[in-house]
Amino acid sequence: MLATIIKTKVAAKISVNIMRAFVAMRKYISNNLIEQQFINEMVLTHDKDIKLLQESFNKFEEKRKVNEIYFEGQIYDAYSKILDIMNESKNELIIIDGYADKVLLDIIKNINSKVTLITKTKGLLTKLDIEKYNKQYNNLEIKYTNIFHDRYFIIDKTIFYHCGSSINKIGNKVFSINILEDEMVKESLMEKVNNL
Repeated sequence: MLATIIKTKVAAKISVNIMRAFVAMRKYISNNLIEQQFINEMVLTHDKDIKLLQESFNKFEEKRKVNEIYFEGQIYDAYSKILDIMNESKNELIIIDGYADKVLLDIIKNINSKVTLITKTKGLLTKLDIEKYNKQYNNLEIKYTNIFHDRYFIIDKTIFYHCGSSINKIGNKVFSINILEDEMVKESLMEKVNNL
């Protein structure tokens, strides 16, 4: 401002230099902002790609974790997996196992949700076993049927697992635990359970 008021050659020269400095700054900022915008867009695009890739890896890892095979002798690993599955339940756990015995009672006593066991009419658990268990823990309902051969765990009526072994025999022979994803299969299974 002072350079524009003072009318000398030096003031005029300074005024021109100030204008040149402003033009140079504007070009510098403009160029850098364009470069910065390009870099930001590139980072965002690659970030989205990386997230998609990570989600794919996570889904693959998740499938690997829920579809597992256990070999003869992996008794603790199989037992631990079944505990993890059962502890997923928030409100209700439905277990379908025709050969359930006291081993199952030992497992479900620490489950903090309602447990429904569907087992064979002439199963391994006696009425006395069930009465004594429910006097202390009171979280078990028994339904009897002979229509099921395989074993299933139904978590809160939304997550369905198929288990190739009865709980009392886990780890004694090769078997697998798989998550059921087909909605029609899950609905059909749930319909059978609800009709008991």
